[in-house]
Amino acid sequence: MTSEPNTSSQRYQKTVKELADGVLAGDRAAIGRAITLVESNNSSRRKAAQEMLQCLLPHSGQSYRVGITGVPGVGKSTFIEALGQRLIGDGRKVAVLAVDPTSSRTQGSILGDKTRMANLAADSRAFIRPSPSSGTLGGVARATRETMVVMEAAGYDVLLVETVGVGQSEVTVAEMTDFFLALMLPGAGDELQGIKKGLLEIADMIAVNKADGENAARAEAARREYSAALHIMVPASQYWSPPVVKCSGLSGEGLDDLWAEIDRHREVMQANGEFDRRRQDQQGGWMRAMLEDRLLRGYLDKDGVQVMLQEVNAAVCAADITAPQGVERVLKAIGLSSDFGET
Repeated sequence: MTSEPNTSSQRYQKTVKELADGVLAGDRAAIGRAITLVESNNSSRRKAAQEMLQCLLPHSGQSYRVGITGVPGVGKSTFIEALGQRLIGDGRKVAVLAVDPTSSRTQGSILGDKTRMANLAADSRAFIRPSPSSGTLGGVARATRETMVVMEAAGYDVLLVETVGVGQSEVTVAEMTDFFLALMLPGAGDELQGIKKGLLEIADMIAVNKADGENAARAEAARREYSAALHIMVPASQYWSPPVVKCSGLSGEGLDDLWAEIDRHREVMQANGEFDRRRQDQQGGWMRAMLEDRLLRGYLDKDGVQVMLQEVNAAVCAADITAPQGVERVLKAIGLSSDFGET
């Protein structure tokens, strides 16, 4: 006796394939639904997302991935909108993926990039998607990397990944992109304001933004300061010395030269094989970030762990135990050993 076909499973598979086909056709509604799917933490939707991504993966990888960070007030949105419009004018399709911070108090995120880049958002050749980080670097890595696969499969050949410009998220975005650009302000007191050694070590270019009008002289002074700072650093690649350029997102001045340097970087990296090695590192980093995130969630979701974690946190905050002792108790509760013991 033959078994009846599983019609529910067939409909499920058809739905996933239809969504993937819509992405490949460049359907904007399908792209939006696909990104919402990869951002979900629901287990069944995560399964559907992975099946969809498997369909899209052979069609991805052809874009150029540019990470962009900057100190507060540097004008990232204005700069990205101007650069995106310039690239569209050259016949490219541009996706802007903004890594949004998620509030630790409200669990809400800013998600305001479509408002701040209204002209670019209105262009059919551009796609702007702010993605909440859900408060974890693993969330940034998973959602943004999977969104990149969707956008590449949809035919977008330049991906601009904007960071919030704070802390470890800069490193996370640098590790998932081909080129990492740091925007800086001219003449904000100390010329090296807000710049960190760690940022200098990972940036492929420093761009002094707002370098127009009465800011021109200050921008040139800042460019010299940043150039001098980079001279004492060991470059991330033996094949590339990060340049320092001036530009203005408001007027568009310097954007042609800036993108010419980004194109030159790609040519240099491809010529010596480092581009492919960096892409392989991106794939490995994607897996590790997902693994760490899943392991953490898996352990913390065990029965009773959240209650115990709150009790331990209260004890640490009350100075009844030290933070290392609190860690030891949590590790014991989830069945892991540590390198130290409680006294």
